[in-house]
Amino acid sequence: MNEKFFELKKEKQDRMINAALLVFSKYGYYHASTDEIVREANISKGLLFHYFVSKIGMYAFLYDYATRFVTLELAQNVDKNETDYFELYHQVLAAKAASMAQYPYIFLFLKKADEETQPEALAEISERREKYQRIMEALRERADITKFMPGVDYRKIGEILDYTTDGLLERSVKEGNFRADMFLEEAREYIIMIRDISTVGLKI
Repeated sequence: MNEKFFELKKEKQDRMINAALLVFSKYGYYHASTDEIVREANISKGLLFHYFVSKIGMYAFLYDYATRFVTLELAQNVDKNETDYFELYHQVLAAKAASMAQYPYIFLFLKKADEETQPEALAEISERREKYQRIMEALRERADITKFMPGVDYRKIGEILDYTTDGLLERSVKEGNFRADMFLEEAREYIIMIRDISTVGLKI
C-alpha cells in the first residue's frame, strides 16, 4: 500500500479514492482518463502522479484497497458461524452496504474489474482478484442448501438474488441517493420473497 498517500487527511484520501472508483467503474482501465479523475477529485494531475506515479499505479492501488476494505467489512458484518443461506446472503449485503456508505462506487468498480481484459491491468490485479474471488466463493460454499424445496436449483436462486440486489445497488448509486439503511430494507423484502417461494419454514 502507498504510505505517502495515507499521510494525507482522510477527507482528501477518500475524495481521490471515490473519484477514481467512479471513473474506473464507468470506463474500465483502458478508457479511464486521469484528467477526469483529477477533475472529480478536485486536485492537480501532478498531485495524483506524486502519489501513484501512473494510471496503472493508481488502478493497482485502488483494486488492492477496495478488496481489502470489503474483506474487512465482511469480517465485521458476517457471523463466522452463520450457515443459513438467506441470512448469510443478507449479512454479505450488509457488508456491501457498509462499504458503499463510505465508497458508493466500490462495487461497480469491482464488478468492472471482474470483466477487465486489458493485459497491463490484469498483470497488476490478477493475483489479488483471485484471492478476493476465493473469499467470496468460500462464503457461498458455507451456505446450507438443504432447506430448498425439491426441484429448486439453489444456484439459480443465487443468480436471481444477485441480479436483483445488484440492480438495486446500481440504480441507487446512479441516482446519487444511496443510503445503506434504505437499500438493506428494500433488499430484505426481495430476499424474504424469494426465500418464501423456494424453501419451507425459514425465517430471517
